[in-house]
Amino acid sequence: METTMTTAVPKLTTLHPRISSNSFSLRFSLTFPAKKTALVKHTCSPSHVPLRVSASSQSQAAAEATKVSSIPSEMKACVYGEYGGVEVLKFDDKVSVPEVKEDQVLIKVVAAALNPVDAKRRQGKFKATDSPLPTVPGYDVAGVVVKVGNQVKELKEGDAVYGNINEKALEGPKQSGSLAEYTAVEEKLLALKPKNLDFIQAAGLPLAIETAYEGLERTGFSAGKSILVLNGAGGVGSLVIQLAKHVFGASRIAATSSTGKLELLKSLGADLAIDYTKENFEDLPEKFDVVYDAIGQCDKAVKVVKEGGSVVALTGAVTPPGFRFVVTSNGNTLKTLNPYLESGKIKPVVDPKGPFTFSQVAEAFSYIETNRATGKVVIHPIP
Repeated sequence: METTMTTAVPKLTTLHPRISSNSFSLRFSLTFPAKKTALVKHTCSPSHVPLRVSASSQSQAAAEATKVSSIPSEMKACVYGEYGGVEVLKFDDKVSVPEVKEDQVLIKVVAAALNPVDAKRRQGKFKATDSPLPTVPGYDVAGVVVKVGNQVKELKEGDAVYGNINEKALEGPKQSGSLAEYTAVEEKLLALKPKNLDFIQAAGLPLAIETAYEGLERTGFSAGKSILVLNGAGGVGSLVIQLAKHVFGASRIAATSSTGKLELLKSLGADLAIDYTKENFEDLPEKFDVVYDAIGQCDKAVKVVKEGGSVVALTGAVTPPGFRFVVTSNGNTLKTLNPYLESGKIKPVVDPKGPFTFSQVAEAFSYIETNRATGKVVIHPIP
């Protein structure tokens, strides 16, 4: 049973979306042109603090660990007590810090990322199998271990880690998620943060890279096969391209995106970048061994798969021979892929509009719900 959080309604204040043209001093794996387009029109602006992030895991972890002199009983968190739109998101500074079970560690959250499942869960689309309300949302986390359970074997206090905190995305996800100062996570769901990545980059990886990897494995994808990735510039799609190329040995990779993201697709490893605003991929003369549909167009995807091939559908209606799966979080997957991340063969893609500050969570949710994000939407810093 998950820890019950204290979320007294009088202490909640709405998390208003906020806009700012200020930027952080960060170096991402991939760079994009700066954009100043406001997503939501509000006059208020967040208090951005210039930040420099070291590439050294040890120095990062040490710096973050020194901020935690003692573990408090209450923490700041983003909370919702009812299902609905972004307006249900509240800020509460009196949420109980989750208790640590014997197989868990307590993480001081440095960065967290949003996923489409976060939005669908908040909207109440998984009520039947969800944890009780109120909920602290958030699946992806990167941070520092500050406490370990009695049965934890490998991780120790001070370790910089990352992971998807919910083993099953839809079956009883944690009531106390990653959009808070602290979160408790089973050791088996975590891995040490890649040494060359900062916390922001690491936070955007877990759920997306686990989904990309498991989907490819389920299709039996292997060296010499071809693949078409729909929404190749998205959080999952951008990683499917890289995994297919560098881990699975794809012979040919095609991917779709809007006009402005075609060069990104090529830089990730796509042999054919398709502008979906100008071309219909289902009219392509060639067929593919696998189509990885990360956008919800399975009815069209099945038209370009070879006989005997597979279509992975992450969202939307499924048309045979397409199939859908729900990812199982597994720290061993992250451990397997860490060498590819540390060598630079696989690069995280963080949306250029981010990172969003903790006070901009509502805006960040609104943004991912447009389905136009490039790579992952990350929240940092977490108070």
